[in-house]
Amino acid sequence: MIKPTDPAGDTRVTPVTPDNIVPDTEHNSVSGGLVARLPQLPRDLAQLARFDRPIGWWLLFWPCVFGVWLAGAGWQLALLGWLLLGSVAMRGAGCVYNDIVDADLDRKVARTAARPVASGRVSKKLAWAWLLALCLVGLAVLLQLRFGARLVALASLAMVAAYPFMKRITWWPQAWLGLVFGWGALVGWSQLCGDHWDALGALYGGCVLWVIGYDTIYALQDREDDALVGIRSSALRLGKRVHAGVAAFYAGAVALWALAFWLYRADWVALLALLPAALHLSWQVATLDADDPANPLERFRSNRWTGALVAAACYVVGNA
Repeated sequence: MIKPTDPAGDTRVTPVTPDNIVPDTEHNSVSGGLVARLPQLPRDLAQLARFDRPIGWWLLFWPCVFGVWLAGAGWQLALLGWLLLGSVAMRGAGCVYNDIVDADLDRKVARTAARPVASGRVSKKLAWAWLLALCLVGLAVLLQLRFGARLVALASLAMVAAYPFMKRITWWPQAWLGLVFGWGALVGWSQLCGDHWDALGALYGGCVLWVIGYDTIYALQDREDDALVGIRSSALRLGKRVHAGVAAFYAGAVALWALAFWLYRADWVALLALLPAALHLSWQVATLDADDPANPLERFRSNRWTGALVAAACYVVGNA
């Protein structure tokens, strides 16, 4: 709900307690539990980078794995370790940047009003310094890649910088997020493979549609507040057709991933590797309850398993 205002018109901020700093913190996760035990300022910085919400970097990391494993070069554990570190750091940097840009909007939305920058617990100056530190970690990861893959990774920065403004100008900021969060597939592939660009294009397209689907589910949490403060989202645009919309995006994602597999290796049996992921996505749609406050967040978080299932399918097809 929108926060009430005082007579001067300033938005009140809910008093900060360990339980209400970030309503969707994953308290039961390892990272969420560690963050909760930190002193106030380190905890604020960790929450600013969403270290207590690992689902974000999992969703950024899985497309990297798709690209690496479908390229057919084996496990590549060292490379995946670097890409995981980069996903954590750059997802954190993106969240810090988003909170700096959106501080005024965040104060008006119940779920985000207690975020460190919006609440004033972390100054924008300190937030910019924290953003720079996270980017330096990302730079260290970038230097581990070969030149072509570095260029591909750097090409995403303009889209990352533009993302926070998309919700102000389009009803489909989720599509822009899809372009950003699916980019890891291009980076992983370009590090190892120099051909089958048609398969890569289909793989990336599937990732984009997958992101639109799961971020539409995530946006269901904020429909009322978003409508009141003028934030646009696919959840608002779809309205009562949100189930059909998410189902269509997920179906398109599976279809494009299947096309990528076929273009890489024309074998009908290989397509069966996608069946577990397709069933999991079907379960998400069938059990999605937009009116239950907890349900959309749970279905959104379950996409870490979608990523694992698609990654396993990519390994089977690329390395069998």
